[in-house]
Amino acid sequence: MVDVRAHVEETAGRAVSAAGRLRRLSDAALDEVLRDVAGRLERCADALLEANAADMAAGHAALSAAVLDRLRLDRSRIDQIADQIRSLAGLPGVEAIIGCSEIDGVRVEVRRIPVGAIGANYEARANVTADIASQLIKSRNAGVLRTGGAALRTAIAMIDLAVGPALQAGGVSPDAIGLVRSPAHEAASELVALPRLLPLVILRGSGETTARLGREAAAHGVRTLAHAEGGGVMYVHPSADRKLALDLVEQSLDRLGVCNRLNLLLIDAEIWDEWSQLAVDRIASLQLASSLPPHEHPLGYEWALDRKRAGTVTLSPVDGPKDAAETANRETSGLAAAIVARDPSAAQEFIEHYQGTGAFWNHTTRLLDGYRLFHAPETGINIDRVPGPRGPVTYRDLHLRQIVVTPTTTTERLPDQSDP
Repeated sequence: MVDVRAHVEETAGRAVSAAGRLRRLSDAALDEVLRDVAGRLERCADALLEANAADMAAGHAALSAAVLDRLRLDRSRIDQIADQIRSLAGLPGVEAIIGCSEIDGVRVEVRRIPVGAIGANYEARANVTADIASQLIKSRNAGVLRTGGAALRTAIAMIDLAVGPALQAGGVSPDAIGLVRSPAHEAASELVALPRLLPLVILRGSGETTARLGREAAAHGVRTLAHAEGGGVMYVHPSADRKLALDLVEQSLDRLGVCNRLNLLLIDAEIWDEWSQLAVDRIASLQLASSLPPHEHPLGYEWALDRKRAGTVTLSPVDGPKDAAETANRETSGLAAAIVARDPSAAQEFIEHYQGTGAFWNHTTRLLDGYRLFHAPETGINIDRVPGPRGPVTYRDLHLRQIVVTPTTTTERLPDQSDP
């Protein structure tokens, strides 16, 4: 029987030991590793699909349609993952020095340095293993990944057939990106209990589980970047173009198992009688369900997490743009909200009152995605209402700020640090 605590700690220790070499790689060498990962994913597609098929078969009876959708791989999705990693490799590296000044006879530099090793606990979603691993490599951080047990076979295949070999070919120990290979739930708790090895842990998944892990991490002195809740909001204003609004509803529901899909559709009371029926009909044409007031759950209940009713959208009337924005603020996680309107003043009023992470005018909340907005796969979407990386978290956000004070004389100046 596997000692889960020992396994997680050993994996973290090996990642920390490998972090130094990863940190010293040049931008060009890092990007070559990423291109190699992408190529290996494509070349081992058959083995990845075989592992994923075993995960799908094991989870079919127990998992919701939304979770199975997140878990499933096919050749198109593998190609998409590889393309995104190649795109990431083409992005500029993180500048080591982000500010410099001379104060009271000394030179003050503000630098970015890698965290060292970062943990990640995430849902049973096939692409996230590659997304997070690639972001860690690009940011020069080692890491320890732990996925939901339903996706463990797929994750093992990705790490063993693509990520690890590419690191090794680039002169870095494969241990730099470790994987917890136990499906035990307690492995997540162990991951957030190692502040000296993993001072930062990325948390993704259901709100309840992620909130609990966040509390456990805080008790151990571990910081977290949490992506716990989702659910996109769309508000239809009386000035909205009918075809555009209905098309955006449909585009927002192309995937059920993603956090930024349409969850709550707010329709202005002035057009409620007509538009609510139009929306119900369009949603029904997608073989999905609508939930109308009175609501059996809180208004912003996230249907994607509901095993029995994942394919559901809540509809509710509101009294204008301000009420729509405040309803989204009050009733939802604050992930993303959109307004459909021809009237610019209505859009401005909505956006000014909405306090969430992403605000959209005549576009779907499905755009709130690291790759679609920044051409970099994300580790998750942070919705914390505190300073820090908010929104899609990418490699640019996985660094510490360091203040370096040196003499101002030329002879005593440190070498250029722009290329670690």
